[in-house]
Amino acid sequence: MKKAIFPGSFDPITLGHVDIIERGVTLFDELVIAIGINSDKKYMFSLEERKRFIEETFKHEPKIKVVTYSGLTVNFCKEVNAQFILRGLRNPADFEFEKAIAHTNRKLSEIETVFLLTSSGKSYISSSIVRDVIRNDGDYTGLVPDAVKI
Repeated sequence: MKKAIFPGSFDPITLGHVDIIERGVTLFDELVIAIGINSDKKYMFSLEERKRFIEETFKHEPKIKVVTYSGLTVNFCKEVNAQFILRGLRNPADFEFEKAIAHTNRKLSEIETVFLLTSSGKSYISSSIVRDVIRNDGDYTGLVPDAVKI
């Protein structure tokens, strides 16, 4: 069974994430959307809200499971018996950053990282941009799935 995790903070989940998840789920028998917990980071949305947004967005997809985790991603992969980490790439800067993490993860474990390019119509969307739009009372609805409501 091919099992992958798609880790992130998802603060909030965006249509860019949805794009990668919808395409990634076709590659694996199970895709675990893993919401990382980082006590040093200030989030706009609570962990419960972020988890609910994702669960609601993918409620009709039986191959997707949503969980939370802390610590090293490769350790969590071992915990849930995932052989792959799925990551989305929006631009060359993402690639350089993610490449270093993938090499480190590979050094620490046998976990392979699979990269998918975000669809061109969604490659400009990031959670930080969405948070900025929300903070400034902009219309964020075209950037996130319908489940993300404030």
